[in-house]
Amino acid sequence: MALAPKLELRQSQQLVMTPQLQQAIKLLQLSNLELAEYVDDQLEQNPFLERDETPVDGPAERRGQENVAADAPQSPEELTGSRTDLQAETGGETYGEYRPNEWATVSSGRRLDGDEQEFGATLKKEISLADHLTEQLHLATKNSTQLFIGAYIIDMIDEAGYLREDLAGIAERLGADFVEVEETHALITSFDPSGVGARDLKECLKLQLIDADRFDPAMEAFVENIELVAKSDLKGLLKVTGADEEDVRDMIAEVRALTPKPGYAYGGGTVQTIAPDVFVTRSPDGGWKVELNSETLPRILVNQRYYAEIASVGKEDEKDKTYISEQFASANWLAKSLHQRAQTILKVASEIVRQQDAFLAYGVKHLRPLNLKVVADAIEMHESTVSRVTSNKYIATPRGLFELKYFFTASIASSSGGEAHSAESVRHRIRELVAAETKDTVLSDDKIVEILRSEGVDIARRTVAKYRETLNIPSSVQRRRAMLQTSI
Repeated sequence: MALAPKLELRQSQQLVMTPQLQQAIKLLQLSNLELAEYVDDQLEQNPFLERDETPVDGPAERRGQENVAADAPQSPEELTGSRTDLQAETGGETYGEYRPNEWATVSSGRRLDGDEQEFGATLKKEISLADHLTEQLHLATKNSTQLFIGAYIIDMIDEAGYLREDLAGIAERLGADFVEVEETHALITSFDPSGVGARDLKECLKLQLIDADRFDPAMEAFVENIELVAKSDLKGLLKVTGADEEDVRDMIAEVRALTPKPGYAYGGGTVQTIAPDVFVTRSPDGGWKVELNSETLPRILVNQRYYAEIASVGKEDEKDKTYISEQFASANWLAKSLHQRAQTILKVASEIVRQQDAFLAYGVKHLRPLNLKVVADAIEMHESTVSRVTSNKYIATPRGLFELKYFFTASIASSSGGEAHSAESVRHRIRELVAAETKDTVLSDDKIVEILRSEGVDIARRTVAKYRETLNIPSSVQRRRAMLQTSI
């Protein structure tokens, strides 16, 4: 067959992402501070955009008259979404109404594009204490309950590295067992930097001394009476430690070489308080009311009158007309995109609340297995959209402040074809089975699989072995040997 040049016409379909579509996707995944920074940049660059200074609860007639774009939402109701009722029946409970709020102004964040970088923008970001601890937490355990509790504890650790909240209060807030909270806290206190997660100075010093293998009985007595060092009471220290003067002076030197505020080694930058994007509260009918945080939503107006005045002059050259048209279209696009972003966050958060009602009511043990696809199908959106929405977005619930992605947990199928089981509930069942063992009834992994399948959990032996290892449970051989040695 001879090769020769020729012309051919073909028809094809392809999806093209316009620059505006790409920007809309970026807006969706920005945190509230990053969004505020981007909106501030647009207000400086676009002559048709202005900040809405009208009080959130005040009259808004002006928005429907002077400063409204032709293609933008024409009223506050259109801009923020009309009142909507979320009526989703689950277990006999009805989720109450939610009322999307109007936009509110916040300050500073990070630029969306890199066209105008500020001085120092290309410098390497210093890792924060929370990020450092979170990374170690995910390396130390795969237990979903420990990860959930650990994330909350890490959020409660201040910049100095101390945990100021009582463990019993954390257990009550999360609806978790005190023992699980205590074990998770103990795990975090083993992380770097040494002494992190301590609840007071004595515990901080104790953790560092244990890490240095210097916490003997004499040093323990010394730390318990550390206030005598401040009083320069050498005789008192000699008495409580039972050591001679040289040893006590060595102890003083060792303790003074420790770090009383280990958290300061990380995240030396400005600490920013996390503001929730969504609030969840109890509604009068016993359900949950979901609403946007109006304080984190930028409020902007498109000045249609100014555009009409400029366009009516008609003396601009072609370049000026193009610029005016593009800026006006960009202003309209931003108003619509902000509205769409807010509504998307509200939809995703409302569905998560509907799915995780048991957690809100009863605590962390009742987290349901949940993935992006379930939420995406329920609200008729793509999984990638849900993924972007749940990143860097926070929800304030009666049980605390959580990132939206925290509510997605793995699932294990039911052998009877019924509702799937959460991975954490299966781990909890394995822990119960092992705790009930005697030296004559030590369960192998195969036997645990058999018991779980009889209870409707479709699980493989390798999965049981993996869960057992994450729970730090030895093998059946090791457990039997330990029980025999104990009985002897």
